Amino acid sequence: MPTALLSVSDKTGIVKFAQELKTLGWQIISSGGTAKTLKENNIECREISEVTGFPEILDGRVKTLNPKIHGGILAIREKSEHAAQLKKHDINAIDIVAVNLYPFEETINKIPKPENKKINQEVIENIDIGGVALLRAAAKNYKDVLVICDAADYDNVIEKLNSKSADGEFKLALAAKAFRHTAYYDSLISNYLTYEKFPSQASIPLKKLSGLRYGENPHQGAALYGNGTQANKSVVISAKQLHGKELSYNNYLDLEAAWRLVHEFGAPACAIIKHNNPCGCAEGENVKEAYLKALECDPVSAFGGIIAFNKPVDADTAQEISKLFAECVITSEYSKEAFEILTKKKNIRLLQQPIPYAVEKSETEYRMLTSGMLVQDRDNELFAKTESMTKRSPTQIETQALDFAWKICKHVKSNAIILVRGRQTVGIGAGQMSRIDSLQIALKKMREIAAETAGKDTPLVLASDAFFPFPDVVEEAAKAGVTAIIQPGGSIKDQDSINAADNNGIAMVATGMRHFKH
Repeated sequence: MPTALLSVSDKTGIVKFAQELKTLGWQIISSGGTAKTLKENNIECREISEVTGFPEILDGRVKTLNPKIHGGILAIREKSEHAAQLKKHDINAIDIVAVNLYPFEETINKIPKPENKKINQEVIENIDIGGVALLRAAAKNYKDVLVICDAADYDNVIEKLNSKSADGEFKLALAAKAFRHTAYYDSLISNYLTYEKFPSQASIPLKKLSGLRYGENPHQGAALYGNGTQANKSVVISAKQLHGKELSYNNYLDLEAAWRLVHEFGAPACAIIKHNNPCGCAEGENVKEAYLKALECDPVSAFGGIIAFNKPVDADTAQEISKLFAECVITSEYSKEAFEILTKKKNIRLLQQPIPYAVEKSETEYRMLTSGMLVQDRDNELFAKTESMTKRSPTQIETQALDFAWKICKHVKSNAIILVRGRQTVGIGAGQMSRIDSLQIALKKMREIAAETAGKDTPLVLASDAFFPFPDVVEEAAKAGVTAIIQPGGSIKDQDSINAADNNGIAMVATGMRHFKH
């Protein structure tokens, strides 16, 4: 009689699966909790302790870790020596292992990682040991054992057993899935317990959230994965899509850029992103004003862009957005009227992320290389210091504009030059090999803004994501009417730029921190 071992934390589907196994003539052995569920549903089974002759001990920490169990799983059926050893030790072969693990992922989403390294005991108790060992043993011996780690596979396994088509390819696929499952599980644990920033060995837990139609281009396949901790965070991948067709690979990249940028600000703010760079960003007295100012910076590039708000969207703002073709809008909330207005546009995607935004200081980010990966701290800082470099210090209104410009600058691809009036971008130059080219692009964009709406009553300021090795940017900025500049400082030729600023009455501030973005 073939034997199945069923030991599941999540009981979903297990009763039906066990009933169908019994119908096919299988014997079932099971651990305490699962055995109780089966017996309550009139399904005959033997408990693990009956098979091992040893009770569950240590509050259930030890129950399946026994030669009577693992011998039955790991024995190679075609080896006569293994068969003889099973007979000698009165061990029955186990042909199916269906296990799911303690809910460690759900537990750590309830209990955040403590900064003081004092791990909650509930977290420790939800680290599964026996279940992982069972899955790995069965997966290793997949030629003889069907291993199931996902309730979604129960029906498929029964179908294969009924049709006698559970071949090697099918068993291998289940085994690979089991090893992926335990690897993901162990990655969650190791990441939660690790406080070393860049350990000698690292793993990233990734679970598929959805398929995507394609990647950056139609010939590239793509999918979206989460790292298991996104559920309770104010991140794009856990946002709820309320309207529109499925999101694309490029949508996610731009939504991420927009969401991170717009939360640099406390006042109502709007960021409009195109190809992972802002084409406009502004603060306002309300979200409508912020949106209109952001759009004003580069309305041509904003066509087909991604729009993010750090405050709820109201009807007046929605009415303005509806005049533009936008790929996506993301915010914390839409008023009922705003939602009705925007959903009249069938091609717009609306996302809602109501979880309050918070910066995680210890967060790391990853960048793939061929056969490798770069890992770094996320750029969550803003200034190391701020000090005036020039004879003239910026006025209060210039200082406020410089602060606004600097927040945007860190989110623009290098080389980055940002032109700002008040709390509104008026020109953005991004991703150029030369800083002077970035300035020329920013100036060209600025000149395209209508004079009557460009905020000419407020001073024009400039932010650069890195220092100036030459005075050319300062000199060209002066010609355009820039009155104040913010930059990291630190070039061996800083004095050349300082002299150029002094000669043109420009106030220049050093931050002591650059914000390259590649």
